[in-house]
Amino acid sequence: MVAGLVSGRLALVTGAGAGIGRAACQVLSREGATVIAADRNYDAALETIKTHTALACGSNDKGDHCAVELDVSDSKSIKSLLQKIQEQYKEPPRIIVNSAGVTRDNWMLKMSEEDYDHVLNVNLKGSFLVMQSFARMMSEAAVSGSIINISSIIGKYGNIGQANYAASKAGVVAMTKSAAKELGKFNIRVNAILPGVIDTQMIKTVPDKVKESMLKMVPLGRLGSPTEVAEVIMFLSSDKSSFITGAAIDPKSGRVILFKREKNISTES
Repeated sequence: MVAGLVSGRLALVTGAGAGIGRAACQVLSREGATVIAADRNYDAALETIKTHTALACGSNDKGDHCAVELDVSDSKSIKSLLQKIQEQYKEPPRIIVNSAGVTRDNWMLKMSEEDYDHVLNVNLKGSFLVMQSFARMMSEAAVSGSIINISSIIGKYGNIGQANYAASKAGVVAMTKSAAKELGKFNIRVNAILPGVIDTQMIKTVPDKVKESMLKMVPLGRLGSPTEVAEVIMFLSSDKSSFITGAAIDPKSGRVILFKREKNISTES
């Protein structure tokens, strides 16, 4: 049997209860990783372990994979997870996928301070706390690792009604680049992924007319799938990307390219 790209490695995936996080669990387990699926919704994380990692491994047995409840914005919750992992696995995860994220959209002039803070606390502070805690765990154990932070193309170009979300995701990219500079000496790589329009639960709340307008700006003419993003996560998790750190990869189907071209055409006419 051919070994997978990440066989024998322990992987922690936050936001594992749905969307990109769930797909990451499936793809990582398919390639031989033992997966810790972490989500604020424990039942959703457990469902990921039962129906996705097991399926990916071709078995009804969840094996050494496990589901955990985690609030990434709470340092006490993260500390509890660290202790659990140390007790259960006796080693640090060598793959960290920061996929937990939330939105609380509104016009900037109407956005409450509470909604702004909540999005920043989960998306930016949460990614920082998880990365800091597990990078420390890896460095103390003297093991190499790969950290993948899920940002968004919105963090690069902004979006109406998402000032808080855009700020949080832009921060993730800047933080990723800084962390890559600091953690390289420990042989820990840190990269960010900036997905475009992906078919997740978040996009299901977008009105159909808005989605149609968005798809007109996508050269491939369709939404991306969580699995397509998860395959990028797999690449960055594996030794295939051993010389890549501090990168920001944006699987967006050329959406911004087309937008810019259309804007130029309309301006010239």
